[in-house]
Amino acid sequence: MKNITDSFVSSVRWSFAGSFGFNTDILATNPINLSVVLGVLIFFGKGVCASCLLSDLLDNRKLRILNTIRNSEELQGGAIERLEKARARLQKVEREAEQFRVNGYSEIEREKLNLIKSTYKTLEELENYKNETIRFDHQRAVQQVRQQVFQQVLKGARGTLNSSLNKELHLRTISDNIGTFEAMEEITD
Repeated sequence: MKNITDSFVSSVRWSFAGSFGFNTDILATNPINLSVVLGVLIFFGKGVCASCLLSDLLDNRKLRILNTIRNSEELQGGAIERLEKARARLQKVEREAEQFRVNGYSEIEREKLNLIKSTYKTLEELENYKNETIRFDHQRAVQQVRQQVFQQVLKGARGTLNSSLNKELHLRTISDNIGTFEAMEEITD
């Protein structure tokens, strides 16, 4: 074995140019590790060629990429479907909001008209109440004036009667009145 290593070392010692050469230090070049890796590859790689391994790796990678693309397309389809549903819901909500707004405006107008009608009715009732109050106050005032005038007339008549009536005239008036009452009583009977 020493001869093989020596022959390898002696052939490696010569240099092609001044700065080029083979490194004969086994620990630095690590030919043992390289030979173990090559041996393992050769031992386990019997019946398996390098192009087949590469082809299998590429096929697996291709399948993973295709699966990823298919999954992405499915996710995209689902996202598009959800987006369309969301757009449909948005349009529905916008239509409902528009309907609420229109209904709200019409409701506001209806309430405004009802309020105006109610206000006019209340004003009319207040006007009627005011007119009734004025009529009542007028009638009361007229009644009070009548009573005062009647009292003044009675006072004046009493004063006139007391000053112009003597006993004889007084007795004659009383008997005339009694006669009038008796005539009235006979008529009613």
